[in-house]
Amino acid sequence: MEQYIQFTIICAQAFTDILIAEFAQLGFDTFEETNHGFVTYNTVNFDTKSIAPLIKKYGLTAQFSYTTTPVKKKNWNEEWEKNYEPIIVENKCIVKAPFHNNLPTYSLEILITPKMSFGTGHHETTYLMLAEMLKINMAKKSVLDAGTGTGVLSILAKKLEAKHVLAFDIDDWCVENALENANDNNLKLEVVLASIEDLELENSYDIILANINKNILLKQMGYYRKALKPGGLVLLSGFYAADLNDIVEKANQYQLKYEHHQAKNNWAMVVLRG
Repeated sequence: MEQYIQFTIICAQAFTDILIAEFAQLGFDTFEETNHGFVTYNTVNFDTKSIAPLIKKYGLTAQFSYTTTPVKKKNWNEEWEKNYEPIIVENKCIVKAPFHNNLPTYSLEILITPKMSFGTGHHETTYLMLAEMLKINMAKKSVLDAGTGTGVLSILAKKLEAKHVLAFDIDDWCVENALENANDNNLKLEVVLASIEDLELENSYDIILANINKNILLKQMGYYRKALKPGGLVLLSGFYAADLNDIVEKANQYQLKYEHHQAKNNWAMVVLRG
């Protein structure tokens, strides 16, 4: 069982959102706000030296410090979100847990039990991705879901009648969770344990979905381009709105053209076309 580290971040309240964005860019993707900052997690293999620039940048102005506590891999996200409220996306789609009952019906319903995977619709980036997907005709399209987490984006793609969806993640826990969630939605979903570098993807997909974080998006941009069919779409999120230009500049290097973007509470989602 892989061991995880809990990072307890202490900071001035005004800097909480900024530091959450900074930590998201380091690969942290689950956050719980506290009265004095927030709590987040990473594996024992995470190099804490990468936090040093943040201490230098925010240590005094944000009163920023942190402590770490070893924790075993467990369903801490399930414990955190087991009582989460259902999410309504564009008044067309509801993302809910299996225990939600007596709710209004919507044309699209997605059941998600999060366990420790990222993606319930509560985080702004997931919401933005779901909302944008609802605007796209996915019928008979091939879709790649990079870093699938709970599988929520893949599940919506299938419900929007995509003909083929391949989801992958580097965390075996996420793969298991995505398969379970697909089953709860009465769907067959192809989910593999892999990184994008492991997959043969050349000119294979009409639509690519990636809700990860800025650094990984920048690093993997070339792979998204390689996997995309001519004229296909790439939907990216997981980054702060202030970092949109960096994402678009990197995309331009691979002939991925900016179409439009949306923002919610300082988080952003961008649509690119190949």
